[in-house]
Amino acid sequence: MSVASRPCGERALTQAIRTAMLSFALVAGSANTWAAAQQQQDADVAKTPDASANPNADGLTLGSTNITADYTSPTVLPGVIAGGQVARGARLGMMGNKDVMDTPFSVTSYTAKTLADLQTMTVADALERDPSVRSTGQTGGIVDSFFIRGFAVGEGNLGELAFDGVYGVAPNYRVFTDYAERVEVLKGPGALMYGISPNSGVGGVINIVPKRPLAEDLTRFTASYASDSQAGGHLDISRRFGDENQFGVRFNGSLQGGDTAVDDQERSVDIGAIALDYQGERLRLNLDFISQKESFEAPSRPFTVAPGVDIPSAPNGRTNLTQDWGWSDTREQSALLGGEYDLTDAVTVFAHAGGGKADVKRKSDQVPRILNNAGDTSNIPGYYKFNVDRSTADVGIRGVFATGPVTHTTTLMATRYQDELSRGITNGTEIRSNIYHPVEVPEQFLHAPKVLRISESELSGVALTDTLSVLDDRIQLTLGVRKQDIESRNYTATGSVSSKYDDSATTPLVGVVVKPWEDVSLYYNYVEGLSKGDIAPGTAANSGETFAPYESKQHEIGVKYEHGTFMTTLALFQIEKPSGEIGAGNVFSVQAEQRNRGVELSMFGEVAPGTRLMGGVTFLDGELTDSATAANRGNEPVGVPDVQANLWAEWDTPWLEGFTLTGGAIYTGSQYVNQANTQELDAWTRFDTGARYTTKIEGRPTTFRATVQNVFDREYWSGVASYGAFSAGYPRTLQLSATVDF
Repeated sequence: MSVASRPCGERALTQAIRTAMLSFALVAGSANTWAAAQQQQDADVAKTPDASANPNADGLTLGSTNITADYTSPTVLPGVIAGGQVARGARLGMMGNKDVMDTPFSVTSYTAKTLADLQTMTVADALERDPSVRSTGQTGGIVDSFFIRGFAVGEGNLGELAFDGVYGVAPNYRVFTDYAERVEVLKGPGALMYGISPNSGVGGVINIVPKRPLAEDLTRFTASYASDSQAGGHLDISRRFGDENQFGVRFNGSLQGGDTAVDDQERSVDIGAIALDYQGERLRLNLDFISQKESFEAPSRPFTVAPGVDIPSAPNGRTNLTQDWGWSDTREQSALLGGEYDLTDAVTVFAHAGGGKADVKRKSDQVPRILNNAGDTSNIPGYYKFNVDRSTADVGIRGVFATGPVTHTTTLMATRYQDELSRGITNGTEIRSNIYHPVEVPEQFLHAPKVLRISESELSGVALTDTLSVLDDRIQLTLGVRKQDIESRNYTATGSVSSKYDDSATTPLVGVVVKPWEDVSLYYNYVEGLSKGDIAPGTAANSGETFAPYESKQHEIGVKYEHGTFMTTLALFQIEKPSGEIGAGNVFSVQAEQRNRGVELSMFGEVAPGTRLMGGVTFLDGELTDSATAANRGNEPVGVPDVQANLWAEWDTPWLEGFTLTGGAIYTGSQYVNQANTQELDAWTRFDTGARYTTKIEGRPTTFRATVQNVFDREYWSGVASYGAFSAGYPRTLQLSATVDF
């Protein structure tokens, strides 16, 4: 085909560039235009049961490449398992989209249908149903963080979640599902596929698949309500233009505000996103913008406990210890430009460039410390300012070729990520209170702090992977290697470098998939994760000494079984992660190690016509195999329960068409909050229930949803962060919503 005859000819490409430039101007110059644009991203959740998840649905079939074998362009979403709750494929970073049965990892991709039917607002809400994931953020708190397979992910607030397969773009402090087409969870270290995570998480990778323009026009509005008086609206609009519909635009936005279920707390959220794309025969371009603001009055905070004190029973989740004069404002903006071009039917080049910025201001409590079994607390409020700036870029080439009977899918990719953290804090005076009976004190007037640069990081690397397939993909071997460079600098209050770090490491990947039968897939992987090497703290005798990157190691073996409309995965894994500690002679060294062994069983799909299940169970055996403190060796790590279990069920009632009953339970075993294993949180179980009704009103598809979280209003401590802080769980909360397609 000649260049002139292609949809991606000069005139079309010029029009795409003009469209992108116009969008930049709109975003930069008009908040009102942003608000209108952002009201258009909710379209693919309600138009069909999951318009985005089914590649055969008219609403979400995007242009595909001509590449064959086991690679699928990221612009083409994998289909869904029966019931539409979970996709049958997910993105493995640089390796692109792969079918679950062809993936040598445990991976789950939650669809837009699931995000809508569960009435999720954040990614933390979406992952509550995953048995391998636990959220350690607070109800009514300002940041989300997670444990995956017993290792912390996201606690450093430096863009730990990936967006469209790359780090540095997803918002730092909280990611909302308004602009998420899917939420994917790759379990285990993902350094080779995604690069080293900005905050060195090794338990897994959470990737946000952004909502993109659809093949069909869509206009959808969702009204929502949550107790006590949180009300909001969400508008999603998608359109395509051009002689062959090669240009697309999608606007998505929402406003929400009012009192939350937590006492004396108000929350307001303003979210906007715009996605532009160009879908040519060989060229595909995407341009994403996200802008969001979240404000709290009296934001919730986690707790710590004094040494030697048994952790008291949790208060009701409604109880808010934060002073009612506390507040928090978080503003975040992100942008990502991505593209693919097919050099031939078997060779594709691709690239991304983007970044994000976060600005946080907060005058509130810090982390209250529980002093005794009666629940008395001590806390020092503060006025905080945080600024985080990030940028990311990558470029790669992927090809499919054959050597005799062996088919190769080979990818070569280079990545670069940078971030800069600035911070300022002004401390107040001590406040004494109680977790059961909060004490109100007069407001403390604190001057705004001076914001100083604290640290900079640069992560760059080159990676190569090759998937070899034989016997019609019945046997697949994936080999890979990544050379990762890590550079970081820390700064004093005067702006001089207090410590710096520059080192590199090489990590391998081996993955095997064997499919002895069409519905059974056996897999094994050995993969290494990377963590930034430590710098000995100022209190250590060897202050300032730098250490090489930590290399975590995972072995995993599993089986996947697809029985018609239902799929199950059983995985056995072991992850070993070293870390640094201060030991004898007050010397800091890398002499600690945590080893988590586990068994995961996950399931999803239709077990019978009209009946769907989603969930599973994870058994964890965490151990501190080494420690600078001899007495801690053999103990359980902080925040690692023995059992995590989830079950969510849906039943389409036979007596009323379109009416579905929903419900489920979440169980988390007991967890230690210190390495000495002397302070422990009790196990807990939470029950949720709900219903939805899908119908047509004056010819317009309409869905009503209702959910009650924590039906029995159970009082519990929900989980532990890696540094030992813990939070009260959800109180009983009612959620209502109505979605209409126009």
